[in-house]
Amino acid sequence: MTTDDQGDWTALQDGLRRAAVALTDAEVPFALVGGYAAWARGAPEPSHDADLAIAEEDVERAKRALDAAGLDVQQPAENWLFKAFHAGELVDVIYRMVGEPVTHELLSTAEELEVLAIRMPVLPATEVLSSKLRVLGEHYCDFTWTLPMARALREQIDWERLRRETLDRPYARAFLFLCDELGLTATAAVPSAVRVGSGRFPDEGDPAEPADHAR
Repeated sequence: MTTDDQGDWTALQDGLRRAAVALTDAEVPFALVGGYAAWARGAPEPSHDADLAIAEEDVERAKRALDAAGLDVQQPAENWLFKAFHAGELVDVIYRMVGEPVTHELLSTAEELEVLAIRMPVLPATEVLSSKLRVLGEHYCDFTWTLPMARALREQIDWERLRRETLDRPYARAFLFLCDELGLTATAAVPSAVRVGSGRFPDEGDPAEPADHAR
């Protein structure tokens, strides 16, 4: 990483801290999501932006809080997030994830962790990876960040839940097949009803087989 890159990285971290503190002070429920949520739990650190999630009903309050904290708040054409810039670096504030509204119920699953020397709520590893997998498709299918994330967080992930949530998403199923082959999911058996790549669905009579990969 060059000196200039390091400067941008520092500004991104500072922007995330400022946004989190501003939302906390304004009592706007939120959670750290995306790459930085994974990093807070042990995955490699991202460098392109940071993501926070809030409920859609809290959008205007969140915008006012971030604006008052000195961030440059902008509303893009997309109707699922707004953007907050600090020193040219971006914090995305998301209120719809994978087409579904962020709810206070989802935010309540976050665990408060120390991130960049401040305490903030962080979404669970399974939620983070699920949202990443469910956006994979023919126009975007990049495992560059997702695979190291899955490897680092494998013991924190509910793999069976991921299989259930991605049954109708072939690109996500392909990713989970790769994780199976690499032994990342070896902590649990793979039921036939949801076995990735098996082509089988419930009631086909194929018994579950334990994974035989060594971690």
